[in-house]
Amino acid sequence: MTNHALAVLQSALRDRKLDRTLTTALPPLERRDESVLVPTGLPTLDACLHGGLPRGQLSEIAGPPSSGRTTLLLQMIGAAARHGDIAALVDTFDRFDVGSAVAAGIDLDRLLWIRGDAISGNSPGVVRHSRGARVETLAERTINRALKALNLVLQAGGFAYVALDLADVPLPALNVIPFTTWLRVQRLIEGSDTACVLVAPRPLARSAGGLTVSLTARARWTGDADGNRHLSGADLTARVISPRRRVDGDVGISATARY
Repeated sequence: MTNHALAVLQSALRDRKLDRTLTTALPPLERRDESVLVPTGLPTLDACLHGGLPRGQLSEIAGPPSSGRTTLLLQMIGAAARHGDIAALVDTFDRFDVGSAVAAGIDLDRLLWIRGDAISGNSPGVVRHSRGARVETLAERTINRALKALNLVLQAGGFAYVALDLADVPLPALNVIPFTTWLRVQRLIEGSDTACVLVAPRPLARSAGGLTVSLTARARWTGDADGNRHLSGADLTARVISPRRRVDGDVGISATARY
């Protein structure tokens, strides 16, 4: 097939929104139509991603506490609003800070915020007993509710980003989630205009065409004595991992502390 014929075929598929159903045969990112990508709002990261995160795919933001996970998520939600799109956030443990969102320039009228129970991820509370079955903790029940909410939002459609915040979920609770959960999520969004994003302490799940943005942070200090040391900022590194697509490697992001 000639390049011209291929371009005509891809255009016809896009017109009928059939192009993103063929997720295993997507062209390289540098040649992809920007309409199949959702910008993150960070120019350096978007340049690495060749435009943003892929629509119709399950991607993830992974990193330890204070690595910039929430900051990146807020930037993504704000970028969607600036492009006239709407986003949804499933806030598993009710950690979303409205003040930080407003400071990041997020239009709250363009965000669906689904709040979970404000509990500790290590809460030992037992909510179900069943003979011969394992006991479900209060945290696990809260996570299951968040997963059900995620499925309902994805079924509804119409969102540029749908994010599930699992950042504060302890690893043992994450390990209990069946991997088939993420396969069902991918089937829901395949071929859609939605980029689904998981926020977690470690890489958890991504679709074949999705991306993992792995974050690390290094604090910057001023002063030479313990009593005179002050946090002046942080150097954030985002490592982009993709099983199928070429990306440009690590991205360094500098953040300055403000008081």
